[in-house]
Amino acid sequence: MSDTPFGFGLPPEEPDDGDEGKKKDQESGGGQGPANPFGFGFPGAGGPGADNPFAAMFGSMNPTDLGAAFQQLGQMLSYEGGPVNWDMAKQIARQTVAQGTADGTKDASVGPAERTAVEEAVRLADLWLDDATSLPSGAGSAVAWSRAEWVEATLPAWKELVDPVAERVGGAMGDILPEEMQAMAGPLIGMMKSMGGAMFGQQIGQAVGVLAGEVVGSTDVGLPLGPAGKAALLPINVDAFGKDLGVGKDEVRLYLALREAAHQRLFAHVPWLRSHLFGAVEGYARGIKVDTAKLEDVVGQFDPQNPEELQQALQQGMFQPEDTPAQKAALARLETALALVEGWVDAVVHAAAKPRLSSADALRETLRRRRATGGPAEQTFATLIGLELRPRRLRDASRLWASLTDARGVDGRDALWAHPDMLPTASDLDDPDGFVHREQLDFSELDKMLGEAAGGTTEKPDLRKKDDEKKDDDTE
Repeated sequence: MSDTPFGFGLPPEEPDDGDEGKKKDQESGGGQGPANPFGFGFPGAGGPGADNPFAAMFGSMNPTDLGAAFQQLGQMLSYEGGPVNWDMAKQIARQTVAQGTADGTKDASVGPAERTAVEEAVRLADLWLDDATSLPSGAGSAVAWSRAEWVEATLPAWKELVDPVAERVGGAMGDILPEEMQAMAGPLIGMMKSMGGAMFGQQIGQAVGVLAGEVVGSTDVGLPLGPAGKAALLPINVDAFGKDLGVGKDEVRLYLALREAAHQRLFAHVPWLRSHLFGAVEGYARGIKVDTAKLEDVVGQFDPQNPEELQQALQQGMFQPEDTPAQKAALARLETALALVEGWVDAVVHAAAKPRLSSADALRETLRRRRATGGPAEQTFATLIGLELRPRRLRDASRLWASLTDARGVDGRDALWAHPDMLPTASDLDDPDGFVHREQLDFSELDKMLGEAAGGTTEKPDLRKKDDEKKDDDTE
């Protein structure tokens, strides 16, 4: 991800065919025109007047480009929406995708053959998963996305994740001045909020655009980023993932389809899970404290001709997670939930793939290491609020789910997803054997009570544990 995530400069203008990313810049004579119109120091920006943004604006632009620059600046300062300028985020994400990845790979439209291959892989993956989990298929359709299509499809989820964090900044910008001065400073506060929305928009847009060059599906970060019921793979990134593994392309695609289809089953048939994960992110964001002293200093010394100072100040860390029991609990809740999701998928996919794919072990380890190293999405959250969307305890969770399968069978293992209170906790990951062999409540009596209540009876249930009932029978 960019070393200057809050930079104001825009990436080069997106080609008309964003999915292809190959259109030559006919209007600017090689791409030197509207790129970085404000000269605000976006990585890679240069040329005459780069040290003086206004010299760059007035000295190197023709009237058309100058008008466009003022128009974009006006749009940025007049933004009055939520805490993030999502129009800017979308624009920058698509422009980043159009630039291609660091290895020179450009985005491309997905052809019919690739779409068919993805559909067949997901269909076969669902058949294999039927033997590995009691949860039915959750993929109503299988789609093959280009990188640009992934950006479009996942932005609503990013909005839901990022807005609670960004709201902390917006609120702080309105609170840094004494109440009696806020009325007089209204225009300045409004400008700063607009700039804040633009900064977050650029930060998230850049991260999402870079992430689009790496993800292989819609659930890579452990969260359901795409539309419900759509199992998605990105053929161009699937090819890049398997390039140096020495594994056949079809086998790589099928293994990744297994992971995508397993995620879809979990999120489709555990209705509380999505809100549980997103709520954990929001709960963590509520405990973030904005460094108002630093913000006051930045605003007081803000120089419109040197916005890099604002950018650098924000990059150094404006957010300080509060070291409170509630905040620690929110972080533990989120990390444990992510680990349990990824651990379950890892265990289920391995059970389905091991008997059928010779490379199952190698692909499993590759994905574990890839997940452990993090990526742009995690770096974005770490930069913003110090939160890493990474299942730190993936291997522990995977072993626990595998042990549960051995001890209770597939149905007994998957039954734990019926309610969040039934899931293992962080301490259970420390003692998986203790959790696996812990006596479980017998909910059959509760089901019986509910059925009888519907029929008009009011008999109370006996929720004694099964093992206790057996002991009583043996005593008698």
